[in-house]
Amino acid sequence: MIGLFAVTSAGRRAASELAAALGPDTVVADGPIRPALERLWPKLGAAVFFLATGATVRLIAPLLRDKHSDPGVVCVDEARRFAVALAGGHSGGANALAERIADALGAIPVVTTASDATGSTPLDELAELFDATPDGDLAGCGVAVLNGDPVRLVNPLGFPLPALPENVSEHAHGAEWTVLIDDRLPPTTLPGKVLRLVPRTLVVGVGSARDVPTAAVNATLELLASEYGLDPRAVRAFASIDLKADERGILEAVQDFAFWHGGAGDGVEPPTLLTHTAEQLSTVDVPNPSEVVRAEVGTPSVAEAAALRTATQLAGGGRVELCVPKTKGDNVTVAAARIHPRGRLAVVGLGPGAADLRTPRAEAELRRASTVVGLDQYVDQVRHLLRPGTDIRVSGLGAEEERAREAVELAEAGAAVALIGSGDAGIYAMASPALEQADESIEVACVPGVTAALASAALLGAPLGHDHALISLSDLHTPWPAIQRRVRAAAEGDFVVCFYNPRSRDRHWQLGAALDILREHRPAGTPVGAVRQASRDGQRVYLAPIAEFDVEQVDMFTTVVVGSSQSKVVGGRMVTPRGYRWMAD
Repeated sequence: MIGLFAVTSAGRRAASELAAALGPDTVVADGPIRPALERLWPKLGAAVFFLATGATVRLIAPLLRDKHSDPGVVCVDEARRFAVALAGGHSGGANALAERIADALGAIPVVTTASDATGSTPLDELAELFDATPDGDLAGCGVAVLNGDPVRLVNPLGFPLPALPENVSEHAHGAEWTVLIDDRLPPTTLPGKVLRLVPRTLVVGVGSARDVPTAAVNATLELLASEYGLDPRAVRAFASIDLKADERGILEAVQDFAFWHGGAGDGVEPPTLLTHTAEQLSTVDVPNPSEVVRAEVGTPSVAEAAALRTATQLAGGGRVELCVPKTKGDNVTVAAARIHPRGRLAVVGLGPGAADLRTPRAEAELRRASTVVGLDQYVDQVRHLLRPGTDIRVSGLGAEEERAREAVELAEAGAAVALIGSGDAGIYAMASPALEQADESIEVACVPGVTAALASAALLGAPLGHDHALISLSDLHTPWPAIQRRVRAAAEGDFVVCFYNPRSRDRHWQLGAALDILREHRPAGTPVGAVRQASRDGQRVYLAPIAEFDVEQVDMFTTVVVGSSQSKVVGGRMVTPRGYRWMAD
């Protein structure tokens, strides 16, 4: 929810004009401003004040807690000349909201947050995102980004990037700075100043003779850089056969390597030695098998097989390749496998609508995405949270399959995609078709939102306090006879039943038919609760016995909760006791 607060008649006129531009989740506060602000503050995702900045600061100061949970605050002056992002510029979305307000009112946006002043993505945030070690003048390159100078981006491995400012691109002409995201040492042909971000993508396999000296292992490992151009800081793990788990020379070399090169920063574990049995390694297809090695340890490959097997385990289904074949030193053999990045698909549940019911993890995924795909009304709820430059793909009702297909295709092409829906749709309508189409070539993250069922249940009381069933009454993808069987099974099992999609635009009889089935197994006084637009403007809570419940009170924006035979109403609240007593029909 975006709250608009004004005192003067001119401010109220501007607020009304802005409310029409920002959409249905915008509320113009009535009455005295301070009590209205205190009442609405916990529900706000953003607040706009048509006041002087000083007066606004005094109003919001007692309410501020931290930048991660406070709403974004924007000030608009009486003459509508400036839209000032006052608080929560980045985390609260005030910077992006100031841009929207400026467009709507013909004002000038005033953004003072350095990382967002030009719509830029902080480079240290990229390093954290990809678990990468910065090499170069991070601050100097960051200044160039913030100044709007052209910055060339080189991403040869294809990491899925968030939305980037216009001045940072692969084809930036006349760029003094280059940002290179790669696990290899840089070529000497790059012009100008270079900031490297070194991601941990490599697994090094090691084999050796018994009692090999530490110095011999170290010397062979150095060949990865000197002969093959790999950056040592890109090593994520070492691997070998279990017979080498106690090999002192290898263990000490790994410790030495971790000391000099290990860890991409604070809190990052240095690379360690992982081992596999000969039987496990013998199943790995390698380019350079050896029958001599098979005779000695039971597998035709140690270094190559261990590197590939470990990389495959760490890749989570992503593509791996042997980037350094078996390379021999003094009684030591090493090889390296690369874990390739994958496109990313985040299926994000936004919750039932209220900003304070949207999870921080959902907002983090929105900031991480370069492309957001969703129903138009859901995109409007979070548009102010998206980075400038985010590719927004919107569509209307009834296009769930198309949205899911588009999101998967974009992720397969290497993009970082957020597919958004409400708390229920993010799981039911969006995740299922998306996951059916996605394969292991992309990384998939599912971010749950507060569902309409939970939000409605909380408004009704505690109806879901015992076993319950959630059933969609939409026959768009499920035949009605199958829905009938599910409702009857829930009725016979005496479950509390939560119906979502209870009535569609085209079919109005489903809820009545479902309630008729439940009435056969419930006392006439069984409470039924209906919540329309839970946590949104126009919220309505309706409670009645099952024998008297009026289905005309229900539309497609309503969630219906039918109690079990044990449910009751206490103090106007619907309750299902946890201590269940069986009641025979």
